[in-house]
Amino acid sequence: MAQITASMVAELRSKTGAGMMDCKKALNETGGDLEAAIDYLRKKGLSAAAKKSGRAAAEGAIVAAGAGSAGVIVEVNAETDFVAKNDAFCAFAKGVAEIILQHRPQDVAALLELPFPGSDRNVGEEQVHQIATIGENINIRRFASRAVAAGRVESYIHGAGKIGVLVELQTESADNAAVQNVARQLAMHVAAANPQYLCREQVPADVVEREKDIMRTKAIESGKPANIVDKIIEGQVNKFFGEVCLLEQAFVMDPDTRVSALLANLAKEVGSAVSLTGYDRYQLGEGLERRDDDFAAEVAALTQQK
Repeated sequence: MAQITASMVAELRSKTGAGMMDCKKALNETGGDLEAAIDYLRKKGLSAAAKKSGRAAAEGAIVAAGAGSAGVIVEVNAETDFVAKNDAFCAFAKGVAEIILQHRPQDVAALLELPFPGSDRNVGEEQVHQIATIGENINIRRFASRAVAAGRVESYIHGAGKIGVLVELQTESADNAAVQNVARQLAMHVAAANPQYLCREQVPADVVEREKDIMRTKAIESGKPANIVDKIIEGQVNKFFGEVCLLEQAFVMDPDTRVSALLANLAKEVGSAVSLTGYDRYQLGEGLERRDDDFAAEVAALTQQK
């Protein structure tokens, strides 16, 4: 019998949308023959999901769960914004977020194996069930999870699930209303300002050098004297950090104050240190191929079919 590898299971799952255990069983039953395994799954009643699971799914929603010391955001994709507003889809996405919050899986593969509440299916099987029921490809793309022993994790969802943010503050004053308010504001800031890094120390050296090279070329080509080019670059690099690093950005609700200063002022107000130690920002469908068809035209075409 052929050895069934994790990559074989993953490939079959990507082609069919079936649960991982079902894919593994199908491959075992068919001696590792991928096409035969697809047929096996279709014969088991997964044909509707199999036909849809290869279609582009870049709409959907980002959903949050948790508050206080722990929080999660998860991106669940569908093919159309119409389905993203479907009650069944919304319930599924919310259920997935609650499962992540409760079980803290390491990755999506581990998440798919967890039981889905209120059913005898795991998350992966429930996803396939939703594909077959709703009639569109649905995919749990990614999730972020944060927890603190002393501090606050704040989530924020913007634009009906178009952007999701987690912000992590470390402080002994997590229950202070001012801390909670600033945590909320910072989550909104991240949604609006889209920082690429937490601080300048996290910016890769090659990224900094690339920016410097561009700055140097521009300075020289503009006729700036060679003896002041390095000083110009130093100022521009600091400006670059102020654009891409969260702690150095101008706070969107008070542009005269940098985020680092906002935190310092908060620490003085509550009487204990406050550190912004991490964040996550998801934008729905970023980096995914989107359907280029016209959904309204597709519906019209379907109604004309005999």
